[in-house]
Amino acid sequence: MSELVQMTPELLRELQLKQLDALVYFRDFCDKNNLKFYLIGGALIGALRNGGFVPWDDDIDVIMPRPDYEKLHKLWREQKADGRFRLLKTDDEIFTGNIFITITDTNYTMVKANQVDVDIPHGLVLDVFPLDVCPDGGFARKMQYVWTMLYSLFLAQIPPENHGGLLAAGSKALLSIFRGKSIRNKIWRFCERKMSKYKLEDNECVTELCSGPYWMKKKYPKHIYAGVDYVTFEGLKIPCMSGYDEYLTMIFGDYMKLPPEEERIPHHDIAYLDLNTPCIEYDSRHNGKR
Repeated sequence: MSELVQMTPELLRELQLKQLDALVYFRDFCDKNNLKFYLIGGALIGALRNGGFVPWDDDIDVIMPRPDYEKLHKLWREQKADGRFRLLKTDDEIFTGNIFITITDTNYTMVKANQVDVDIPHGLVLDVFPLDVCPDGGFARKMQYVWTMLYSLFLAQIPPENHGGLLAAGSKALLSIFRGKSIRNKIWRFCERKMSKYKLEDNECVTELCSGPYWMKKKYPKHIYAGVDYVTFEGLKIPCMSGYDEYLTMIFGDYMKLPPEEERIPHHDIAYLDLNTPCIEYDSRHNGKR
């Protein structure tokens, strides 16, 4: 499995359409439990520009206010919502390699290159990110970066790539000092509480702490998320933030303009893809070893 999957336009379109089932299941669960979520990123641009997927996009991302994000995990378990669709989140029972929740469709098999050795159901995933509050104070904001980086390090247990030799060396040193699963779990849980402790009513901006180092440094006026609008995504009515135009313009500029042709490519490295086989069968055959 050393070679990555070569994504033809036909295979990519088949992948896109099969991802819609998880989005529908997630949307219906949120509607039933009065949980807020919003379509974001490329999927939101695709809804506005194409009425669905951007032709070269290979996933769907959504975001939830932190309180709803925490309720999602709790309610999913209480209502035993796992079945074909599994909610995966690193905790004391499972390690996913992600720092956010994924909803996994086990009817299919997709192994991302960075998760080849991770023992989880490798299905098609819907990425679910928390929307956190950004503190107004400059020092508090810097400390939020620190807590978030530590949270990411001890939850994912992988030193950050492409972010400088000193940061990578320091991360490796911390992981070598704190080796045990129990202590690592205590550290990331403590850091998560610290980074997400700020209240919306006391501050002016929100941020995406669990979307990676680039995104955690961005902040958006909270009025962008003050209301809910809806877009049509592949024929589905999906919620987005009422200030979607301001949000997308802050990130992408003229988001209705097509990017350069060389940038119109899928952005995930996929090591294995089988859209005809449930991932449980794949995991059983490989026994967690790829």
